[in-house]
Amino acid sequence: MEQQAADVLLATQTALSQASALAVQYSFSVLGAVILLVLGWALAGFTSRWAYEGLSRVHGIDETLARFFTNVLRYALLILVFITVLGQFGVQTASIIATLGAAGLAIGLALQGTLQNIAAGIMLLILRPFRVGEYIETSSVAGTVREIGLFATELKTGDGLYRLAPNSTLWNTPITNFTREPTRRNELKISVAYEDDIDLAMETLMNLAKADSRVLTSPAPSVFIDSLGDGTISVALRYWAKTGDWWLVSRDMVKRVKLAFDENPDAVPDASDAAPANKSNGKATAEKPTPTRQ
Repeated sequence: MEQQAADVLLATQTALSQASALAVQYSFSVLGAVILLVLGWALAGFTSRWAYEGLSRVHGIDETLARFFTNVLRYALLILVFITVLGQFGVQTASIIATLGAAGLAIGLALQGTLQNIAAGIMLLILRPFRVGEYIETSSVAGTVREIGLFATELKTGDGLYRLAPNSTLWNTPITNFTREPTRRNELKISVAYEDDIDLAMETLMNLAKADSRVLTSPAPSVFIDSLGDGTISVALRYWAKTGDWWLVSRDMVKRVKLAFDENPDAVPDASDAAPANKSNGKATAEKPTPTRQ
């Protein structure tokens, strides 16, 4: 009995000594892990803020894009810190890195379409073919840009509807930006019969353009014979206006042409309807410019 008690006492002492040794050993590991986590967290936050401030100073870098890159940097640093902490406890980090790589590849394949939208969003934010507030048109969508995100772009259509377009559809198609340039050209055509006074009609159109202060003098407006038809001659007025005035000027010019020819029938006899140029019952009519929404 005494021998058994001595053996139990010896085993207990041995276990306690081993436990104390392990406690001392792992206490340092735990303390080091905590220090690494705190320092890594602080370093990731400081680095991301520093990167954000640096990117914000770069001309042409959108805020959304700057936040995206800084978040990617921050999470990459946190993952690196986490792997380093695991290494403090003897975990084989090589296998973890290989697992993360395989998981990233699988996620990338599963989210291929989403990643395409992200890549397209980054390119749209960098190259800026359109900005917030500009009116654009593609083969599948048209509207005023309200927000450019990493996944999709929000637009408001001309009739007041909300439309969300994936960035990949905008990036892979030609984009017409109607408000990017400061000035725009417009063209208005009327049809004149062969027996009518062509010079008087051309002079009337030119006087209307010069009388409107919104029509730019440089480039100067021009009037010319556009084409010869079977029974009519197409006369065109071409002028430039500021992009912000273009829509109202084009609408007002159609009305003024109609009123001017009503007051001066010798220019274009009985041109009472502003419509696409054609010959109807011997009467020449003014052609509307193609309406373009802004």
